[in-house]
Amino acid sequence: MITIGWREWAAFPELGLDRIKVKVDTGARTSCLHAFSQERFTQDGAPWIRFGMHPVQLSRDSQVVCAAEIVDERVVCDSGGHRELRPVIRTTIVLGPISFPAEFTLTNRDSMRFRVLLGRTAMVARHLVVDPSGSYLLSGANLEVKR
Repeated sequence: MITIGWREWAAFPELGLDRIKVKVDTGARTSCLHAFSQERFTQDGAPWIRFGMHPVQLSRDSQVVCAAEIVDERVVCDSGGHRELRPVIRTTIVLGPISFPAEFTLTNRDSMRFRVLLGRTAMVARHLVVDPSGSYLLSGANLEVKR
């Protein structure tokens, strides 16, 4: 078992995101990434999605354009009880010394404090345990991503 804090620094190297804050959310089943300006396209016969990401918390000043294959679509119920059909991508997340593939739904989180939620399905698959009093237990203040 690996203990993580209620928030961590992470990287998504396949998406070009080197440093982003993640809220670890045991109340959420699925993990979620912020995505605006979603545009679907086909690549090598497979469905893909291109989307914008504002990686800095509470800011729309910087933006990264990401693209990934769509592996599924799911109806997700948010914390307010609203149901939404979302595309699902599979990408690698790096938390300090560990990295693993995980599925993330895409939705616009501009109004939310954290751009990324790590849900319990991803945590269970990697035997992650949350210390609710801890922050940045794996990643510390400075995340260095090795590509």
